[in-house]
Amino acid sequence: MPAHLLRRPSLVPAAHRLGVAAAAAWRAGGALSPPLARSSSSQRTCAPSTAGSTSAGSDTSTAETLRALARSRIAAAAPHPPLAPLEDRHARQHTYLRISLTERCNLRCTYCMPAEGLADLTPRAELLTPHELQRLATLFVRQGVDKIRLTGGEPTVRRDIVDVVARLASLRSEGLLQLGMTSNGMLLPRLLPSLAAAGLTHLNISLDTLDPHLFELITRRSGAGVARVLAAAEQSVKLGLTTKLNVVVVRGVNDSKDVLDFVEWARHRDIVVRFIEYMPFDGNKWRPEKLVPYRVLLERIVERFGPLEKVGDTANDTSKHWRVPGSRGTIGFITSMTDHFCGTCNRLRITADGNLKVCLFGNTEVSLRDAMRTGLPLELSGVAQTDGPASDEDLLHIVSAAVKRKHAKHAGMSAPEDLARSANRSMIRIGG
Repeated sequence: MPAHLLRRPSLVPAAHRLGVAAAAAWRAGGALSPPLARSSSSQRTCAPSTAGSTSAGSDTSTAETLRALARSRIAAAAPHPPLAPLEDRHARQHTYLRISLTERCNLRCTYCMPAEGLADLTPRAELLTPHELQRLATLFVRQGVDKIRLTGGEPTVRRDIVDVVARLASLRSEGLLQLGMTSNGMLLPRLLPSLAAAGLTHLNISLDTLDPHLFELITRRSGAGVARVLAAAEQSVKLGLTTKLNVVVVRGVNDSKDVLDFVEWARHRDIVVRFIEYMPFDGNKWRPEKLVPYRVLLERIVERFGPLEKVGDTANDTSKHWRVPGSRGTIGFITSMTDHFCGTCNRLRITADGNLKVCLFGNTEVSLRDAMRTGLPLELSGVAQTDGPASDEDLLHIVSAAVKRKHAKHAGMSAPEDLARSANRSMIRIGG
């Protein structure tokens, strides 16, 4: 991306006040306004001291000098190009897009959804089609997104999942570097070879315990699922995918022995196990006492395995990484609640029904699906009303307007309790 598109707001000079309109007129070949030509004392010193004492040639030379000085001042005063479309007002450039493919899931995890499932799932016709997914992904990649992750619900319950992966993988020629997926792993054993062949490069598998009995209590599904999910993780590594296990830690459920079991398991495999602080979303009955701060888990791991080696974290990383000395795998902590990483957030989300969410915890959304299909009025798009279905340029304006409204932290809320009280989608409707 051209360097001028990456300018930070702090670098934009205050010189707008010197005349943007005049600068535009000059660039278009228009004449300079007399006030600008006379505004500088240095320009006045170039004027002839005695009227009529110079030749016509000298007058022409002086006029050219005045014009040159005025032009240089206007050029210096002209505003820098505006922020890049995916840069927010806090100088964060967004290069990571998470796309939810479905709200459906084949598990019923207690912290995510009720045992009977969700009654008012979005009808299939209102979900984004493969073509719409490809169109939006292309738009974002061309604006600098180099990492896309497919989520759900459970993305593998979508019958066209391999086709979707293949379509998005084709964006490597546009600059896409990573195409990942987050899955519960239940359907992966039969799908992984096709997904890898289609272009999937990264895989995160959600698994909250290695104990079949506890797995059954958490997911409300057979405990035999543990072996199936672990087999998928091993298969993913063999296929060459960068593989991680995600563990949501809830106090009194899986915050002691289960954590240590995962650390031991990771010692012998080329996999990252990440422990995620329990976060509040609509309907998951979050309470402060259920949250286990990552430092508490870190202390328990050190007590069992001894001092850990700190592993370097990458830019915009959501996880803090360590390694048990001598281990093949690493462990990480996603600390959204006790040590947020909002200052380096580079993530945007598109829900399965096509809404853009600029913050995981925010409830302000804009429908890119409706914009593509019918157009959006001004009060919904944040920009000028589109006349019929939005063009790619219209979509980019809508996305950019939403990104510019992104708060510095947690959708403008400060305390975890505020997040819990705020109206937001359930996690399965957002996309995990």
